[in-house]
Amino acid sequence: MPDPDTATHLAGIARRLHGGNRGGSGLLDAERLHVTLYPLGDFACVPGATLTRACAAARRIDVRSFRVTFDQFVSFNGRPGHCPLVLTGGAGLDALVAFRQRLRGALGEAGLRVSSARFTPHVTLLYGERRLGQYRIEPISWTVSEFVLIHSWLGRTHYDVIGRWPLTVADSSRRSSD
Repeated sequence: MPDPDTATHLAGIARRLHGGNRGGSGLLDAERLHVTLYPLGDFACVPGATLTRACAAARRIDVRSFRVTFDQFVSFNGRPGHCPLVLTGGAGLDALVAFRQRLRGALGEAGLRVSSARFTPHVTLLYGERRLGQYRIEPISWTVSEFVLIHSWLGRTHYDVIGRWPLTVADSSRRSSD
């Protein structure tokens, strides 16, 4: 999830792209902006064993905090009148892709089924009436200092945070002995 200041900035961009309409049904609130790494399934009620395994996998992750940089908007395919406009990027997301691979391994070791589907790191900003083209933008960056397990309610615009796990703070004072 982006830090609160970045999330507020992103929500403002989405509002402007949506025509300044704060109440627009396609806009996502700042506190809901996130990057989905691995969906664990579509459940009306998430099985307790799934949550237990996901939390156990999360506790095993030991990764330093890292920066992400998003530098383009693009529309994904969606159902008619409900096309996601997302923030995405290229090389500035390599550390995020590497983190996702570590998470995939931990989830698999915990006994959870993980998808091998193609992954495009992105933050959904809004759902629009139609697809837009791809647009380069000034880079938007933040430091990823934690990851979060979210229960997104099936068919609703609501989610609950199940758990948060901090990443190790990178120590810039230590030097490698290479």
